[in-house]
Amino acid sequence: MALIAVANGSLREKYLNPRLGEQSGHIISSVTLSTAVVLITYLYLTIMGPLTLQVLKLVGLFWVLVSILFEFFFGHFVMGNTWSKLIADYNIFRGRLWLLVLGSQAVAPVAVGWVLGYWS
Repeated sequence: MALIAVANGSLREKYLNPRLGEQSGHIISSVTLSTAVVLITYLYLTIMGPLTLQVLKLVGLFWVLVSILFEFFFGHFVMGNTWSKLIADYNIFRGRLWLLVLGSQAVAPVAVGWVLGYWS
């Protein structure tokens, strides 16, 4: 999932932001990454087979925690972003939709498991 997120961000920076502006690029990128999360979750669960509701909740929580750690460490130490810039991506009141991506990671395992009929 991290590779997809990095590729998504690279495409945003290279193609979307120069053509549409930073905010529009961010919104489109957040929606496409959230969609990718659901698709990856579907592929993951069809390969892994039925998992319990509790395990799926833990998978979602794990994905969110790993994403936050990756974003801060990669964003700061590799990309050179300031801590304040990284934290600013969590401000939904300023049009930052990173929380949409984290929310999709948290909910997707349970939602896809339900759609796949893992429980009624």
